[in-house]
Amino acid sequence: MIQRPNDNVEVAVAPADWGPLSALPGNPMMWILILGEIAVFGVFLVGFSVARVLDPQLFDNSRFHLSALLAGINTLVLVTSGFLVAAAVFQRRHNGQGRLFLAAGMVLGTIFLAIKGVEYTQLFNEGIGIETNTFFRLYFMITGFHALHIVLGLLILGIVFFANSVENMETGAAFWHMLDMIWVLIYPIVYLLH
Repeated sequence: MIQRPNDNVEVAVAPADWGPLSALPGNPMMWILILGEIAVFGVFLVGFSVARVLDPQLFDNSRFHLSALLAGINTLVLVTSGFLVAAAVFQRRHNGQGRLFLAAGMVLGTIFLAIKGVEYTQLFNEGIGIETNTFFRLYFMITGFHALHIVLGLLILGIVFFANSVENMETGAAFWHMLDMIWVLIYPIVYLLH
């Protein structure tokens, strides 16, 4: 409802019609961003897979330097974080709360970044960097881009923590769950598949 400045009459404003996006939780603009990000990460992962097919020995030898254990722990951390963010949305919808779960999800997101930092430090200490070979160029590009998105996701969740309407919580959670989903694809493709 909008109230005109010169009278006390409220005028109903119809919500914008976003087609099928209107039925999704949160702001439809976030879903447009999410679709774009999924496409970008999809191209990265397809490119990684094609490069692996073209030089399987290089990729298998390079993968030996990665810590599947640290990446597995990070997978558990990020999926648990996503669960806590979903619990925050559920609580916000049902009793107006949710900040505690949201804060816990953000802490786990920060732990994800710390573990990723440990992983990168181990590689750098071995003399491995983005210039080492094609595998590591793609590895650092994909995982680094994802880590930057985690930072952005933490900023979004931080804003939502203070402006925690149901729509804002749903919008922030949608972005965060996209990061979960992408990591669940990155983990097996980059760390596990031979």
